[in-house]
Amino acid sequence: MTLIENIRRKEARIAIIGLGHLGLTTATIFAEADFSVVGVDVKLDVVKDVSCGKNYLEERGLDDLLKEAVGKGKLKATINALEAVREADIDIICVQTPVGEEKKPNLTYIEDACRTVARGLSKGNLVVVGSTVPPGTTKGVVARILEEGGLKCGSDFWLAHCPERITVGSALRDFIETSRIVGGYDSESTEMAAELYKVVTKGKLLTSDCTSAEMAKLAENAFRYVNIAFANEVALICERTGTDAMEVIRLANTHPRVAVHKPGSGVGGPCLPKDTHLLLHTAKKSGLGSKVIKRSIELNESMPRHIIELAVRAVKMVGKDIMNSRMVVLGSAFRGEVNVAVESPSEEIVRALLDLGAEVVVYDPYCEETFGAIKAKGLLEAVDGADCLIIATDHQAFRELNLGRIKGLMNENAIIVDGRRVVNPTEAREHGFRYLGIGYHV
Repeated sequence: MTLIENIRRKEARIAIIGLGHLGLTTATIFAEADFSVVGVDVKLDVVKDVSCGKNYLEERGLDDLLKEAVGKGKLKATINALEAVREADIDIICVQTPVGEEKKPNLTYIEDACRTVARGLSKGNLVVVGSTVPPGTTKGVVARILEEGGLKCGSDFWLAHCPERITVGSALRDFIETSRIVGGYDSESTEMAAELYKVVTKGKLLTSDCTSAEMAKLAENAFRYVNIAFANEVALICERTGTDAMEVIRLANTHPRVAVHKPGSGVGGPCLPKDTHLLLHTAKKSGLGSKVIKRSIELNESMPRHIIELAVRAVKMVGKDIMNSRMVVLGSAFRGEVNVAVESPSEEIVRALLDLGAEVVVYDPYCEETFGAIKAKGLLEAVDGADCLIIATDHQAFRELNLGRIKGLMNENAIIVDGRRVVNPTEAREHGFRYLGIGYHV
């Protein structure tokens, strides 16, 4: 029986290499679709959790699906990657592909995964790269390493890149409902991988070659990143021209062909900054260089420092000194309603305040990270005796602050520095706050 028939019958055995956000989501969804799935990870604690049906990620809806898949015997986990690959018909690589200190791609993890797959690969198997990689990686790196096992890509086995399009917090929904790009090493590889993802994807399947798929993934995330940079630049201009960036963007976005993003204290998370740097690296490697992308990175990375400047200015306005002032940073997660602090702008804000001699308290209802500051157990504990609130994350809880109660707990001449524009400036002033915000003229 051919692999394509096994896929249609849901009898194909799948190995998922890497059980991070993408890998665990992928493994659970295919297991829920009635495939036999083995998840592989180098972290023993992750393997133990998954083997028990325990979801170690904060991901909506994943708890019940994972527990059900493990309970039915459809999903297992192991640290023995070679054994998992040898028993599989399909290998999906979902390992991390970070950028190093010089913001160059680090392909060590995917290269190691490919070497393991090469040792256990059988004729007639399909290998899918789900990890985000620089253009040319699937053909130039992955295929080369896989062929070291003696099999020929395109004739003995199939290879494709299917870039993830998931967001932390809504990974299950995104995986199933969002259109997916399937880029094959050749046309047969594209067809085979499309047949696999057709089973679990309600969105459209967009077929292409693997290098175009790699480039598209970086382009879509870099577009969002550049759009945020534009919004941030508009906000900085608004601060100097007596206008409110939120009103300006609201008006501009009524145009049918305009969709300006929202300004803020910086861009974080595991995807947007990294993927934009990967695209910039690709531009440099091609000899083209970059003007738009490079400048966007510089601008977005400067926004946490701008928040510090606003905070220092606000403290001086009310006759205080940043040193020894009690500064409360609301939010350490990189964005609202998640518990992930990867690349969070809050880190630079907190560390800069500490360097300036401030007493820094962090409160986040989801995230445990404090970046070296004092951790508050609750909002009211955090604001008690505070001089300044810096809103660094757009959690819904921070959009619904009881300003009157908070003002009563804070010191005289209380300040709000709104890095996410979640507080109404007029309401803040009516409660007696000195209010400064991104894109808001003071």
